[in-house]
Amino acid sequence: MAKRDFYDVLGVSKDADGKTIKTAYRKLAMKYHPDRNPDDKAAEEKFREATEAYDVLKDDQKRAAYDRMGHAAFDQASGFGGGAGGFGAGGGFSDIFDEMFSDFMGGRGGGRKANTKGADLRYDLDISLEEAFHGENKTITIPVAVRCATCDGSGAAKGSSPVNCGTCGGHGKVRAQQGFFTVERTCPACQGQGQTISSPCGDCGGQGRVQKNRTLNVNVPAGVDTGTRIRLSGEGEAGLRGGAPGDLYIFINIFGHELFDRDGTNLLLTMPVPMTTAALGGTVDVPNLDGKRARITIQPGTQSGHRLRLKGKGMPGLQGRARGDLYVDIHVETPVNLTKKQKELLEEFSADSKKQNPETASFMNRIRNMFGEE
Repeated sequence: MAKRDFYDVLGVSKDADGKTIKTAYRKLAMKYHPDRNPDDKAAEEKFREATEAYDVLKDDQKRAAYDRMGHAAFDQASGFGGGAGGFGAGGGFSDIFDEMFSDFMGGRGGGRKANTKGADLRYDLDISLEEAFHGENKTITIPVAVRCATCDGSGAAKGSSPVNCGTCGGHGKVRAQQGFFTVERTCPACQGQGQTISSPCGDCGGQGRVQKNRTLNVNVPAGVDTGTRIRLSGEGEAGLRGGAPGDLYIFINIFGHELFDRDGTNLLLTMPVPMTTAALGGTVDVPNLDGKRARITIQPGTQSGHRLRLKGKGMPGLQGRARGDLYVDIHVETPVNLTKKQKELLEEFSADSKKQNPETASFMNRIRNMFGEE
């Protein structure tokens, strides 16, 4: 008997999204599950058929192959081999089952957990703007759970070893019948580990890991910014009883700088300029994080707030991106602590400088217009 089209089996269109496919399968699985239809071969076949269809259509790669070649994509001679799945295969119903009964099971998952993966860790690394500009190799020390050397991570004392839990048979879960449904929950005897230890290691207490300080070298690439995350694979917490270690995530925080502000890859600098230089023009030297100085020209009559751009003088870009720019905002400084002679010269200048201050004259005219003054 020829197989039915998988889309027809689930009752969805060929352009259905993943959510629609999952919802359709959930309804069929609940309707035809063997626990709800004991000794019903027809229901069992419909459940197997729906599970097989869902196992293919939920996977983008399998679905693409099925759309191109149909059922032939999963013949023994095809690249996928072994078929598309079958009754209880491919995790089809287990996906739905975990979702439906997560409250009973204390969270998602299945199977034994004898080698529980270690937790991921976070470390906040503070660096200067100069270090972010050049890149840096930093040495850090973190307290972390590492594999116990005494028992090599097994958790068992020398001369002994963990054994399969007698309650769950090593699966880490036990099943209970509730009406039409079979509900799984974490095994209370082994707490989901699937194994028990009669003689725990004296150094780690059966955990297979101990707390130590670990020193690591962190390569901070040039151009990092606050919030940049660096992942060190396998440098997190050791897994329980020989489980794989987690990862260590380094989060970068950059100190404020006494001269520069940062905006992405651009740098911002407020440059004070003497009033005389702003009025007459001249040159000033601008610092940069590369340790060099750039000389810029101040045009005669430059006002406060005028911005100059130095292309390519900002921060390096990550992953080969272009370097940013340096923006210099001019701040005209008014002189203080004038001598008597300087005051006399400025007063003389002020008496004959109405035409040299067009913005002030324009502003005062707008004020007079506002109050109807002539």
